Amino acid sequence: MAFAHRILSFPLLQSLLALALLLAAAAHAAAPAGDASPHVPPRLKVIGYVMDGPVLPPISARKLDAVNFAFALVSPQGEAYLPHDTALRPLAGLTALRRDNPDLKVLASVGGWGADHFSDAASTAQSRARFADSVARLAVDHDLDGIDIDWEYPTLPGPGIGHRPEDRDNFSLMLEEVRARLDALGRARGRHYLLTIAAADGEAARGLDLPRIVRVLDWINLMTYDFYGSLSETTGHHAGLDRSQQAPAGSRTTVQAVDEFLAAGVPPEKLNVGVAFYGREFTGVDPAHHGVNQRYARYVDALPWRELRGLAGRDGYVRYWDADAHASYLWNAATNSFVSYDDPQSLAAKAAFVRARGLGGMMYWEHRHDADDELLDALRAGLDAPAPSARTQDTTR
Repeated sequence: MAFAHRILSFPLLQSLLALALLLAAAAHAAAPAGDASPHVPPRLKVIGYVMDGPVLPPISARKLDAVNFAFALVSPQGEAYLPHDTALRPLAGLTALRRDNPDLKVLASVGGWGADHFSDAASTAQSRARFADSVARLAVDHDLDGIDIDWEYPTLPGPGIGHRPEDRDNFSLMLEEVRARLDALGRARGRHYLLTIAAADGEAARGLDLPRIVRVLDWINLMTYDFYGSLSETTGHHAGLDRSQQAPAGSRTTVQAVDEFLAAGVPPEKLNVGVAFYGREFTGVDPAHHGVNQRYARYVDALPWRELRGLAGRDGYVRYWDADAHASYLWNAATNSFVSYDDPQSLAAKAAFVRARGLGGMMYWEHRHDADDELLDALRAGLDAPAPSARTQDTTR
């Protein structure tokens, strides 16, 4: 082709550019609604745990992506089962929520703090097969979308539960057996069954072969709370995003826990940050720094958000914000009481962190602790917000 033939007049060039833009717009408009643009990330997940009880609490199904029923247990024979007659009604109520949100995933969570018999159920090929068969029956019998395993914690004694050093390898084998059983069930039924776990950082994570198990898991719900409680030497932000200036180096935080799991090879999109819909109160606290990371005389209790929300400004309680930890807390100078808790501001900071790190979403414990969806709305709004700026990303790392 001769050079002279490739020269276009400016008006003609303008016309061709305009035509190209019109064709591109028409092609975009004609694309099927289900085609996901590579530039539009999927909706970040909000996953809630709902405890067993005679009456199911109000649940706004469209604000959730998954809901975990807590809890099924493991029998001495190594089979997953529902421990109470009351479980059938709320579990059926959760699956009925799909009428309002057809995309809602309903899972049964097996285990919980103090749940025994996991170690025995994982100990042999025969016992693992028995357990896998039982969770598959649980999924079929109750029209579930999957199973969440909440073993707290492999290789560790916990509150009187059985444990053995082989738990780390056996748990991997158990999850692989369950994954195979759920996949076979899914092929027969034309659907995918979810397999997830709840996990914690630090010592609790040493019983997990994360690079191995993450291959068979859909996601991990990271329990980034209870950093401080009845066994702690000092007070502290029990669900702090980052470290307070008063906290010693190496203190447990949400950022530290996420970094630990990502460094172990967990893909960020398979990791969900856990938040607490409750706080923890300490009394007899040294008044320095309004009680943050100070010695205390007595751990009082865990307080649900529905009780905490009205404490600030009442009976001597004053709300403070720790800008380093991105954490809210209450201090009562008259009683030397310190309360660590999550509120809408701290949840917004955590949601920005989740978006900045490209994580899968957020999980919360527990739905009955909320009040009028205040915390659930904060999660949903925070995760659905526009992508954070580089400055926001830096301040939450």
